[in-house]
Amino acid sequence: MQITRSSIDTAKGPADWFTGDVYIDPVAAAPAPSRVSAALVHFMPGARTHWHRHPLGQTVFVTEGIGLCQRRGGPVEVIRPGDRVLFEADEEHWHGAAPNRLMVHLAINEADADHDVVQLDDPRHRQGVPHAPGHRLNGRPSTRPRTSDLSGEPS
Repeated sequence: MQITRSSIDTAKGPADWFTGDVYIDPVAAAPAPSRVSAALVHFMPGARTHWHRHPLGQTVFVTEGIGLCQRRGGPVEVIRPGDRVLFEADEEHWHGAAPNRLMVHLAINEADADHDVVQLDDPRHRQGVPHAPGHRLNGRPSTRPRTSDLSGEPS
């Protein structure tokens, strides 16, 4: 058994990975030959990743708040505490907080020197999530795409 005492400071997410304020707390990084790492990622309201992909896949487990995620070509999905999202190997995607709620998830990644995350140079990430004006989240107008009304009421 090995216990690692919490001694690593929370890190600000780098701007070339995220839009908005994001903070990362490392959770696990097992030594080789393991390729698994995990981090708690804290997204402030409206913050999100840029489009990216993981050659060996990624799983995120939502622990707090309300988030949004999307795979390339798919609809924007609402994610809530207890939801687990599997992004398949090399699936282009983004994930982050809803416009008016923070979101925290545990990100579980598998990577090695030859298979690490690939940030995509896509101008859409600079504009945030694709727009669909007039849709509502929690009864408020939003420029975010319609996912579902987070209050449960039709918009």
